[in-house]
Amino acid sequence: MSEAEQISASAPEAAASAVLDALNATDSNGTEALNATAKFVATPEGTALAYGSLVFMALLPIFFGALRSVTCSKSKELGENDYDSGFRNAADMPETITSRDAARFPIIASCTLFGLYLFFKVFSQEYINLLLSVYFFVLGVLALSHTMSPLMSRVFPASFPNKQYQLLFTQGSGESKEEIVNYEFDTKNLVCLLISSVVGVWYLLKKHWIANNLFGLAFALNGVELLHLNNVSTGCILLGGLFIYDVFWVFGTNVMVTVAKSFEAPIKLVFPQDLLEKGLEASNFAMLGLGDIVIPGIFIALLLRFDVSLNKNSRTYFYSSFLAYIFGLGLTIFVMHTFKHAQPALLYLVPACVGFPVIIALFKGELTEMFRYEESSEETKEEATESEKKDQ
Repeated sequence: MSEAEQISASAPEAAASAVLDALNATDSNGTEALNATAKFVATPEGTALAYGSLVFMALLPIFFGALRSVTCSKSKELGENDYDSGFRNAADMPETITSRDAARFPIIASCTLFGLYLFFKVFSQEYINLLLSVYFFVLGVLALSHTMSPLMSRVFPASFPNKQYQLLFTQGSGESKEEIVNYEFDTKNLVCLLISSVVGVWYLLKKHWIANNLFGLAFALNGVELLHLNNVSTGCILLGGLFIYDVFWVFGTNVMVTVAKSFEAPIKLVFPQDLLEKGLEASNFAMLGLGDIVIPGIFIALLLRFDVSLNKNSRTYFYSSFLAYIFGLGLTIFVMHTFKHAQPALLYLVPACVGFPVIIALFKGELTEMFRYEESSEETKEEATESEKKDQ
């Protein structure tokens, strides 16, 4: 028997939000014991290595994505389009999730999930997965390239001939000329794109678990970095809604499990439980869906930005929620192994990631300040502008 943990299912900002819908719509958010084969029984060492590695990999995009989200947020507030992380284009700037978006998201995710379920029932699984492979190949290359960009800026020496390029498409002429695409990049970005393309071809041809994980980590990091909650209340609405979504689709129906078994895309992190026996060619995987990384991750990133706004040189809420995530994920794995049944991860992650920081804020007398913290968005700016016009 092999046990695979499948816990729910992000490329620059536009890709991040589109991918996140798919990530949450797929099985993901649950763990399931699969009797895939009777020939292999995971050893305690192999199981511990697999789940330990998954937990470690899950923490990487949350931690570094949260740090990068702070830089990203500061750049957005200053109105800059060029900073160390390689952002030089409006499409690379963060997308702010409002309370309205958060309330609608579980409904959209449910419709997407059920739509995928119907697609797999009606159409050939082979052709659907072929289209998905090409789609995620393109998104994966862009996401991995964007993730590598800051690292390349530090690796290349100052003497490296870094030329600037611009991809520009316009429509019309004269005063009526309109920009369709305006993307600026440099030689370092091209190197990142080339390396990412090699990984993409490797994944497309071999579907190797290491290539899958490289894309998965890139999606998760981009999601945490570029998807910003505008306040803590919005975060609670989003996590609460997906908490119900997760429990319903895991315990109430077989839709999520069916889609997860059929869906072949880098929307999950995987690690072989038989790595010690078969090496890199191992095939019995434990899995962790990206949705259970990105959804709590964007809330943890918000708390880090709140810590920064307090100007106290303390990261109390970030570290408390980060530790809460570790606790919640560990509890999910423990319950799965105890009861040998699929477990919706958000059932444990949401109370932990929200409850721990709120309790700390309550004891420190900062609860009101936490819920009053607000990050500006285009929607709030438009509302403020309309309000000013009415006042005038």
